[in-house]
Amino acid sequence: MLPGKNEDNDLDHELNYSQKLINHVKDSEMLTSVPGIKEKLNLLRETPDDIADYYTVSKDTDARTGHKTEDSSFSGYKTHIAMSEERIITAATVTSGEKTDGKQLPVLIEISKSNGMKVDCVIGDTAYSGTANPELANKEKIQLISRLYPCISQGCHKDGDCFDYNRDAGMYVCPDGHMAVRRTKESGKKEKKMPR
Repeated sequence: MLPGKNEDNDLDHELNYSQKLINHVKDSEMLTSVPGIKEKLNLLRETPDDIADYYTVSKDTDARTGHKTEDSSFSGYKTHIAMSEERIITAATVTSGEKTDGKQLPVLIEISKSNGMKVDCVIGDTAYSGTANPELANKEKIQLISRLYPCISQGCHKDGDCFDYNRDAGMYVCPDGHMAVRRTKESGKKEKKMPR
C-alpha cells in the first residue's frame, strides 16, 4: 500500500512523503520493471538533492529572491548606497531582494540632500536609466550619467508603469514583486496560408 499523500504546503512534509514513496516503490520489482515508473522514480530520487542544492529556505518572511546576474540569485535584501566623490556614504536604503535599483534613486537623492549634500550629478549603472529617473534629473537640474539599457531605450514594453525591468535578472517584475519565470522571443516569421 502506498504511503498517504502529503496534503499541506510544508516542504519538510513533502520531502518526507517523497522519501517514503521512493522507499516503497524501489522495493517493488513489479513496479520498477515498468520503464515509465523507473524513469519517474529516478527523477524523484534526484529531487531532494536538487532542493538542497538550489533552494534556500529562509525563516525571514520579508526576504525575497534577488539577482546580481541572470544566472545567479540570492535570498535576502539589497542595500542601495549613494556616495560623494570622496567615497563618503551620503545615503543608504535597504529593500527586499527583488526590488529594482532604479526606483531608489529619488530616495537616495532626497536623503543625500537632507544630509547637506549638493547633488548636481549622479553616476549609476544601467539600472538607474528607467524613464522616471531621467525625468527627475531634468526636473531637479541634475546631470544623470547612466547607460541606457536597450530594453528601456528601445521600448520593449508598452506600459512602463505596470511592470519593472530587473536588469540584473534580465526579467520583468510585476507590481506585486513576482518575477517572470521565463522569457520568450516572438518569431518574426509569419505563417504561410496554404491555398485552398
